Amino acid sequence: MEANQFGKNGWTPDRIGNLYGKVFVITGTTSGTGFEASKILLSKGAKVVMLNRNLKKAEDTIRSLKQGLGNDIDVINIQMDLSRQASVKKAAEEVLQTTSQIDALICNAAIAQVPKQMITEDGWESQMGTNYYGNWTLQALLFPIIEKSKGRIVTVGSMGYDMGIKTIKFDDLNWDNGYTPNNAYSQSKLAQIMSIYELQDRLQEVGKTAVKAYACHPGASRTNLISTSGSLMMRIMFYLMMPLTQSAEKGAYPQLMCATEPNLDQSGFYGPTGRSNWVGPVGAHKIEPHAKDKEVAKRLWELSEKETGVKWNI
Repeated sequence: MEANQFGKNGWTPDRIGNLYGKVFVITGTTSGTGFEASKILLSKGAKVVMLNRNLKKAEDTIRSLKQGLGNDIDVINIQMDLSRQASVKKAAEEVLQTTSQIDALICNAAIAQVPKQMITEDGWESQMGTNYYGNWTLQALLFPIIEKSKGRIVTVGSMGYDMGIKTIKFDDLNWDNGYTPNNAYSQSKLAQIMSIYELQDRLQEVGKTAVKAYACHPGASRTNLISTSGSLMMRIMFYLMMPLTQSAEKGAYPQLMCATEPNLDQSGFYGPTGRSNWVGPVGAHKIEPHAKDKEVAKRLWELSEKETGVKWNI
């Protein structure tokens, strides 16, 4: 294992300077890593635009952040359901009307381990539709303002990218045959990460290097991701694994690093560097070659444009 570039304790939010005047857009902030990331960014003076589906939870979140950090923090919520393209498009439009700058878009929201195959209103398997196509469309629509801001796109992936079938099942993307919660989740996370490395290549090709795109993951963090969408079996397993996990705050470090750390290498994959990359000091660690399979990534990109009807203006 190569030495961590941030020393033996890895990257921590102490490295973040004053963020006054910076704007961060974050999905899924009512609990877990998204909540912790928002709290830390706000505490450093940033403006945070939250994208959440549940308005009541979002209001409670803002209230609790204001109680902890003071009433003058700059935070708003825009309603967005990542699993519905119409909702993503509407939210993107609202973001563009609300702010003329995005220093980083942090795609943190996800669903995981959905017990039975479910199809979204747009016709996709729910994890692919939410975790992948939802983020694809959001990133593409916000890209012009991110580019103008010389900002960043941060995708919160998962070590799940290296489980499951380790490629994209183009002949049956919806898992009409042989659906398992883990395979479908793993594919959606692999697709998310792949599209980030493909985006880097495409930006490089046209010389648009001011925009940076990063892939990271939270390791095994105590969030309610599994308890909200996972099966009973998954929940029991996660409960038994509790002693091997880390706090949601620590789980937020990789996305915060990718959103704020200057001169970070885009080709890296960032997360905990300890046991199985579940816990430990945050930094870059090995990414398996299948996540950077150029042929698959290119095919996925073209398919995504066709499926969503959304093209990147690169």
